[in-house]
Amino acid sequence: MKVKFKDLVSRITGISVPVFGLSWQPPESERKVVRDVLVFLEDRRALYNDFAHEIEEQVSESVLQIRSELTNAIRRLPDESKATASFRAMRAACRQYLDDTQVRDCPRFFGAMAELGRLRATFGFHVACLALQYGIDVEGELTTILPAEPVPDDVL
Repeated sequence: MKVKFKDLVSRITGISVPVFGLSWQPPESERKVVRDVLVFLEDRRALYNDFAHEIEEQVSESVLQIRSELTNAIRRLPDESKATASFRAMRAACRQYLDDTQVRDCPRFFGAMAELGRLRATFGFHVACLALQYGIDVEGELTTILPAEPVPDDVL
């Protein structure tokens, strides 16, 4: 049996000697943070439910919760993390959705539907990128917002 150094380091959280002790928390892995966010997003109906079944106030509340979760994930990641750019882009899409749905210069239903479509497209792209970068499966209805598979030339 072989134990890798990285695995061993994560098991040791402190050292004690008769006079003093020293302890620390090993950093979370980037993959775990990304996976936690994707699992959270799997349960956000605002990202995939049929718009006709959505209540605008509930969608806005869900988008606020998503934005908060993304902010927490950014805090948990190291500065050089590749996931940070995607999380920031998704968080910006949340702000854009919230800002744009407050403007009432177009019919309410169609304006909110268009904004929600933009939010979902942005999330679909970044969820796909994160899943590929970190080797994480996307599950459930969240898969419906992923970019479509290219159509082969012979089908067109």
